[in-house]
Amino acid sequence: MHSASAIIKGKYLDSVKLMLISKQMRLQSGVTDAVAIMATPENLAILQATGMNLRGFDAADPVDICIGVIAESDVIASRVVDLAEEWIVTGIPGDSDRALKESATANKVRNIDSALKIMPEANLALISVAGKYAVREARRALLKGLHVMLFSDNVGIEEEKELKELALSRGLLMMGADCGTAIINGVPLAFANQVRRGNIGIVSAAGTGLQEVACIIHNKGCGISQAFGTGGRDGKKAIGGLMLMACLQYLISDEGTKVIVLISKVPDPEIIDKIWEVSATTNKPVVVNLLVPFNPPAPANVHPAPTLTQAAVLACRLASGDQSSWGSWSGLSNDIYPNRKLITLPQEPKRIHLRALYSGGTLCYEAQVIYHQKMGDYAWSNAPLEPSCRVGGLAETEGDVILDLGGDEFTVGRLHPMIDYALRVKAIEDIAKREDIGIILLDVVLGFGSHPAPQEELAPVISKVVAGHGIVVICTVVGTDADPQNRPEVIATLKASGAIVTDSNAEACEIALSVLNTLRRS
Repeated sequence: MHSASAIIKGKYLDSVKLMLISKQMRLQSGVTDAVAIMATPENLAILQATGMNLRGFDAADPVDICIGVIAESDVIASRVVDLAEEWIVTGIPGDSDRALKESATANKVRNIDSALKIMPEANLALISVAGKYAVREARRALLKGLHVMLFSDNVGIEEEKELKELALSRGLLMMGADCGTAIINGVPLAFANQVRRGNIGIVSAAGTGLQEVACIIHNKGCGISQAFGTGGRDGKKAIGGLMLMACLQYLISDEGTKVIVLISKVPDPEIIDKIWEVSATTNKPVVVNLLVPFNPPAPANVHPAPTLTQAAVLACRLASGDQSSWGSWSGLSNDIYPNRKLITLPQEPKRIHLRALYSGGTLCYEAQVIYHQKMGDYAWSNAPLEPSCRVGGLAETEGDVILDLGGDEFTVGRLHPMIDYALRVKAIEDIAKREDIGIILLDVVLGFGSHPAPQEELAPVISKVVAGHGIVVICTVVGTDADPQNRPEVIATLKASGAIVTDSNAEACEIALSVLNTLRRS
């Protein structure tokens, strides 16, 4: 492979524009990978880790733009670098770029004060800026009396705690940092789904976990009172579970909430103790999913749910007046996982391994937990349960691999995989060229912020790998019929392409692992 690079000194573009330019660069014929990105220390570190830290990037300053291309020839690489330099100055030709420019210039605001002049009745600020500016802007918003949803990452954990303490001292919410999902008073924020109002409240330190549970609740005919995101680190001792506890206490006192669901990705023991302590102060049922099995404590109103699916189903049952515990149910019964069926196995006998390509980090984590429970071993991952099972990138690792494509190593210079399916499409094409992979597991997350028609990206490549190689493709669709995408059409198109489509991640994992065991016995 051949490469070319350039540095544009003293030029700033926001991350969305640079990601769109990077995407256009990668679409050019003969290009293997490409990036246009601000040369912040965090970005350069990720480029270094992913092998894209090309010649000269170490000389760039944070106010510079780095352009890098890996291609089939020097001529192609140099040509695409030239194109990128032109697009950075003039913009990408075409309607999509004009729309982006029009959107950027409409109602342009520079700070919290000018935003409040346009919308003086606002009481919540959704902040998505570079990490080094995020703390300052969040603090300003809190001091203005605004609740904050901090989408930005790269915020220090001590700074996050300080912001949350400031918020609580003023009776405000500080959701985040790195909080990507919330539904407040029926309004979806950031990556979120349109769900009906109801009497089930959610507090979650896991973004796609919140989406999965909220969507299953909606699809089963129930509804959401409030769904608070806290940011994934809230369950750490260093943060102290400040927002988890504050939101839990709010839902306990909220007259519109009858049942509470709490989701957190393996909180520290001190935080688990706080969850039990606060839960014991109410008679409301509290359904708890920590993504790993746990023994419930004394409070009789705490209902453990081993999977996100079970958390949602249990919440619906409790909301309808069924006070039975999960332990009295028959495990993975058909009313929870209705889509089990016989599956045509791959015809190529060497195809006995699994590749999971997730856009949702929580769903990736849950898949690994289920894999460990069912297979008695750990899968390889870029975000592994077992540290010794870490893999980097999309390298040709042998064995079963469960990847979070929303991880930093995959998103530098790229749109999030919920928005841009190009990386997954290429990964599926590469999988088909191998002889050892028989199962592909995917999540398709619908809702605001996500790709408007993901089936159009996935169906052609799924058809090729199913028809051409007999690979089993299993998709879990996270969404509701009220989402901006046409959910029934998404599901129908994926099924027509040859994929098995489920309504929940746990069901998709159960089916995938059942097939995997069958392949290895045959």
